[in-house]
Amino acid sequence: MKTNIEKKDGKTIVTLEGELDTMAANEVENALKPLMESQGEEIIIECKGLEYIASSGLRILLSILKNVMATGGSITLRNVNDDIKNVFNLTGFVKLFKFE
Repeated sequence: MKTNIEKKDGKTIVTLEGELDTMAANEVENALKPLMESQGEEIIIECKGLEYIASSGLRILLSILKNVMATGGSITLRNVNDDIKNVFNLTGFVKLFKFE
């Protein structure tokens, strides 16, 4: 699992590549910890290379979303494939996140 965070045009762009499964969850959570402390930022999570997401991955994204929204920020999930979008639909998370 590859995770990259960069600042671009006043936004934070997070790129996720690979499988966000239970084994990768701790590594990804540690890599994304700076997002937990963001204050009112606009965060875009690029999911074009994300092939799979487990419940542990959903938990990480939900935790980040709660912290970001509490400070007036936003999260947008970009280029989510149909299989992963289906997971968001089945869990009801599709109502919580913005998708592009």
